[in-house]
Amino acid sequence: MNKNKIENAKKLLRSGELVIFPTETVYGLGANANDKNAVKKIYNIKKRPAYNPIICHFANIEEVKKNFHLNKLEELLAKKLWPGPITLILKKRNNSKISKLVSNNSAYVGCRIPNNQIALQLLKNLYFPLAAPSANFSERTSVTRFEDLEKKLIKKIFTIKGEQSKLGLESTVIKVKKNNIELLRLGSITANDILKVASKSKIKFITNSKISPGNLKKHYATKKKIRINVKKIKDDEGLINFGKNNLRSKIINLNLSKKGNLKEASKNLFHFLHKLDKSKCKKIAIAPIPKIELGLTINDRIKRASKK
Repeated sequence: MNKNKIENAKKLLRSGELVIFPTETVYGLGANANDKNAVKKIYNIKKRPAYNPIICHFANIEEVKKNFHLNKLEELLAKKLWPGPITLILKKRNNSKISKLVSNNSAYVGCRIPNNQIALQLLKNLYFPLAAPSANFSERTSVTRFEDLEKKLIKKIFTIKGEQSKLGLESTVIKVKKNNIELLRLGSITANDILKVASKSKIKFITNSKISPGNLKKHYATKKKIRINVKKIKDDEGLINFGKNNLRSKIINLNLSKKGNLKEASKNLFHFLHKLDKSKCKKIAIAPIPKIELGLTINDRIKRASKK
């Protein structure tokens, strides 16, 4: 880890600039969450609609508590699942300095502590949280490897290079309602993982929440058209396969996991979409992926990516 790079990044963030950094899920585009003008820069450079909220990243749970109210269940989930790919929608305290732009003027903000050493070193001693959506243009494919970052972004913005994201899918977004949990965005932690921690709670899936990012109908999109759940490959299509089958592209073949492992598939998904976008195929075909556990998240991403 390059300490000088992290110190340079901290100076830029303190002065209201943006920084691209790795996390265990996807690369983030970070700004001082307390600085209205810095947050505006995120929306402007990503061409992100103002109604699409941004998750705030914190160094530790104490920093979260300074800004937000946590009830018993929220605190239990936080202690068991942070650092990690879970985002809790929490109610802001009146004295919090976090900009209203982060959450489209709502008092409810998505919060998480990332499980990545570079991200945690960056957050350490900053004394403000980082508003950080994925480091890509709005509606485009998220990024899990440095080489997949848009050249237009890294020319303008200071970037810390990391290894490939360990998980490869964004955080799961949840909100506690009384003693139950609303799952607002599928992510790297499954509903079953959450229920192992909160065994007395029930989970309700909410698919159109306005307080969670990642719920636009068209999202995570490639430049090339995508067909999902394919049974036959067309001549101009590159293939993203899963498991063992007889599907075959004449141009390019990538397999998310030959063993049919959904964790491996999750890690590879966004990188493979970028690879096919840069390849000689004209369109992208994706094999069926089981709609269970992490497969639910993968199917959510490719469905949104394939929207015309």
